[in-house]
Amino acid sequence: MAGKAAYRKRRQNRLAMLLVTTVVLMMMLVVTFKSVELREKRAAYQAREEALLQEIALEEERSAEIEEYGKYTQTKKFVEEVAKEKLGLVYEGEIIFKDER
Repeated sequence: MAGKAAYRKRRQNRLAMLLVTTVVLMMMLVVTFKSVELREKRAAYQAREEALLQEIALEEERSAEIEEYGKYTQTKKFVEEVAKEKLGLVYEGEIIFKDER
């Protein structure tokens, strides 16, 4: 009877070890797959971050251009250009030459 009990105990130990090994392997597979997914997401996020940084740089450049234009519109030169081009105004005594085309 002691032999049977020892045999059962060894068999149970083997079964337990097999189950533990199986669970550990399954966990390793899950961790590996999730790791791959996270790396892909990380790469996608980095690409998106680079695109957004470029977009920010372009918008900052555009903002600077708009600010410069805003300053230019406050100058006398701008007012003169608009008056000449859009309103056809000229200074007193100024002569305008036009092509005959």
